[in-house]
Amino acid sequence: MAKDISPTLVLASQSPRRLSLLSQIGVMPDAVKPADINEDPIGGELPRDHALRLAQEKAAKVANNSPDVIVLAADTVVGVGRRILPKAENLDQAKYCLDLLSGRGHRVFTGVAVIKADGDMLSRVVETRLTMKRLSQPELTFYLDSGEWEGKAGGYGIQGMAESYISKIVGSYSNVVGLPLFETRNLLQGAGYPV
Repeated sequence: MAKDISPTLVLASQSPRRLSLLSQIGVMPDAVKPADINEDPIGGELPRDHALRLAQEKAAKVANNSPDVIVLAADTVVGVGRRILPKAENLDQAKYCLDLLSGRGHRVFTGVAVIKADGDMLSRVVETRLTMKRLSQPELTFYLDSGEWEGKAGGYGIQGMAESYISKIVGSYSNVVGLPLFETRNLLQGAGYPV
């Protein structure tokens, strides 16, 4: 009897958090090929739309160079109202984000896109609502000094010490980390990848 061979899965992300999350549902990509695209928001673009567009563009770029494989891409965006917060690359950006989030509600959107081996794309956006406690100056300083914010959307990573600053979360925790597992699993299954 012939053994079923799984289709090749390419992850269009270099995020170690996404690889770790995928391993929680038993998925190990065959290759990791980050997509180098311009991630700047388009004028007037809302956080939800931005997350979906980036995920779709990343998937499409990698799929163009990798025919006949399944490509998974995602992008996580933190939004406050209509505002898209940056991925904090320096201390000033991290402080700006945390000052804005302190004592407020915000939303985390992750766009997930899967391109099937035949080239069709499946995608969706997942939203999680959170509230961050009002940060005292010592708490803010301590977190900024930790460096844990580096490269994180909105200037914080919920999977670290910042989780103790989140007073409320409604929706998917894994979405805030960077990949909503329930929806990702469904999209991969819909693309013919066994999960």
